[in-house]
Amino acid sequence: MRFLAKKSLGQNFLINEKILNLIVDLGEIKNTDSVLEVGPGTGNLTEKILNKNPKDLFIIEKDKRLISHLNSKFKKNINLYHEDILEFSYKNLIDKKLIIYGNLPYNISTQILVSWIKLDKLSNFCKKFILLFQKEVADRIIAEENSKNYGRLSILCSWKMNVKKIIDIESENFRPSPKVKSSLLTFEPKKKYLNLKCSNLEHITNVFFNQRRKMIKKPLNILFKNSDEIVKQLNLNLNLRPQNLTKETYYKICEFYEKLIN
Repeated sequence: MRFLAKKSLGQNFLINEKILNLIVDLGEIKNTDSVLEVGPGTGNLTEKILNKNPKDLFIIEKDKRLISHLNSKFKKNINLYHEDILEFSYKNLIDKKLIIYGNLPYNISTQILVSWIKLDKLSNFCKKFILLFQKEVADRIIAEENSKNYGRLSILCSWKMNVKKIIDIESENFRPSPKVKSSLLTFEPKKKYLNLKCSNLEHITNVFFNQRRKMIKKPLNILFKNSDEIVKQLNLNLNLRPQNLTKETYYKICEFYEKLIN
């Protein structure tokens, strides 16, 4: 059965067999693994995941039209949730160490990603994310300091996860073809990272990167009544701009900030 993709849901179905095989193989699925697929579409990747014989396969799909199709195609082999991923409760999945696959709707992909970063004990929830993004967003996620794409998203993602770019994917590998290239990324949650509040890290990076063209003295003065102490403690060079600071420096700034407000 052929489905017309809904533009309102950001649907673009991946149809290239070689790329689908690459994606499923990245998960290294064993028969003891539980898998979550977000936005399965018509089930092209779902079928390949099931061929790996995971212990469980959970699927979240918002499009009502696809629910009956997936239920009919895969019958009792899947645990299907007809829900919006941004409103989904993970309470029954939180300690399953999932392998998570997602061809995320490009219009809400960063919201979905940040919602996962905010979860406590991320490494208990998921051992690996294998996700497709619009290339422009992926470039921001993997960016390092001193580059134009470096910013809030790069810093948030690397705080709790090791991120790796696998390949770029041309638009003709999807139906319908999007107007942009896509990129395939993997994320492996870290077991050790600075214990910070995500909301504080978001606030700090927003303040800094809203002043992207300014020297770092200005955002520091916005965040701290007396910025001299943090400048001295972290040995900050006030002639630098926000994109010149390392991710680790931002985590330390956030740690310092939290000590002051607690």
